[in-house]
Amino acid sequence: MPAVPDAPLFSPLYRQIAALITRSLQASEWKPGEAIPSELDLAARYKVSQGTVRKAIDDLAAGNLLVRRQGKGTYVSTHAEEQTQFRFLRLAPDSAPGAPKAGEREPLSRRFLDCRRQRAPADVARAIGLRGGEAALQVRRLLYFRGQAVVLDDIWLSAGLFKGLTSTRLSAYQGPMYGLFETEFGVRMVRATEQIRAVVADATAASLLELAPGAPLLSVERVAYTYDDRPVELRRGLYDTRTHHYRNELG
Repeated sequence: MPAVPDAPLFSPLYRQIAALITRSLQASEWKPGEAIPSELDLAARYKVSQGTVRKAIDDLAAGNLLVRRQGKGTYVSTHAEEQTQFRFLRLAPDSAPGAPKAGEREPLSRRFLDCRRQRAPADVARAIGLRGGEAALQVRRLLYFRGQAVVLDDIWLSAGLFKGLTSTRLSAYQGPMYGLFETEFGVRMVRATEQIRAVVADATAASLLELAPGAPLLSVERVAYTYDDRPVELRRGLYDTRTHHYRNELG
């Protein structure tokens, strides 16, 4: 079996190939939305069988790094695509007359309230890997479903990775935030972890979400990672679940 350079020898060969393909994605050899070489070309490049390459691509497609298109080839996933742009947002409407059917996406709009550069609190700096003295960007926005404010997000980003990001720029972009991040800043979110707990609305959250102070909210804290498991975003969302619920699929 041919050796793959710079890959851990204890790992199955297809995972070694998947790691090398991921390395090329990280280096922007193939950008979001672009096609990667064919399985035959990749097999020749890495000196392995086409079946090994196919298994590596299957593995990366299962992780949403790549997407197969029937009859067209394999492409680098992008958050601009409908099936991936909301994959980290798990809020779904309760069943009601006129509500979207299963599998349909509820109409969503947003309003950016602020985008400011400042020194990150210690817990934020730890979460997104900022060193002492590095600045962060804090973005605050509201998400609306059918005209009702349902989510208040506080989003923390490394200022060094997102130079020039402003509320105006965010508001002007028509696609999802992660689409803007990958096309204009070269930062792609590939996975995330979340912590969820029940909280009560403080005065600010209550005012923005049009609730009574002390109303119950769902707090969702998410850390999003780019390639090589590098944390690049901390998002703290407050969810009003009076007409919505948090839905996840397990298994």
